[in-house]
Amino acid sequence: MITENFQGVDSTDYSRLIKFVLDKVVAAIALILCLPVIVIVAIAIYYRMGSPVIFAQPRPGQNGRIFKFYKFRTMTNERDANGNLLPDAKRLTSFGKFLRKTSLDELPQLLNVLKGDMSFVGPRPLMVKYLDRYTPEQARRHEVKPGITGWAQVNGRNSISWQERFKLDIWYIDNWSWWLDLKILFLTVWKVLKKEGISHANHDTTMEEFMGNN
Repeated sequence: MITENFQGVDSTDYSRLIKFVLDKVVAAIALILCLPVIVIVAIAIYYRMGSPVIFAQPRPGQNGRIFKFYKFRTMTNERDANGNLLPDAKRLTSFGKFLRKTSLDELPQLLNVLKGDMSFVGPRPLMVKYLDRYTPEQARRHEVKPGITGWAQVNGRNSISWQERFKLDIWYIDNWSWWLDLKILFLTVWKVLKKEGISHANHDTTMEEFMGNN
């Protein structure tokens, strides 16, 4: 009877269920272990940039479901005479650069993983306004939960083009396995230690906006 109940169920479904459970367990443990660092970083941001210390923004997750994405704040809210925000390069503080280089700004995403919005590994969640700009193939990046790190992040991060990035995202989805996730996590630690791929080659801070044809 038990065998009959399990017939027709793809083993990949079980693997993804285990990934879901492990994500939550590891995120809960990591939040507890990292709490002292989280508190110290939050106090440092408040001291240098004021409130809020957390940057929260709507981002599309699995199947395009919108969730609130968390990061530590790395930029000021400085504006020009017309009330428009200054370019990212002018608002990014020296402490913010340090947080990005060490990836400490990503720590609040442990809460996203605990809530089930994100996974530890998956395509990075991008802007909501990009949803209408994807080709059908590029939109496949939403077939899985977004991740704190991903295949594109360990193969160039912000130093590769959008087209290269999306190809890597889709490759990850088509070739997902436990070993691939472990490889990505290991490479992520290595890349952070080497400080590779933090900024796009032509920009002081991060990647240019994705317009659908770039």
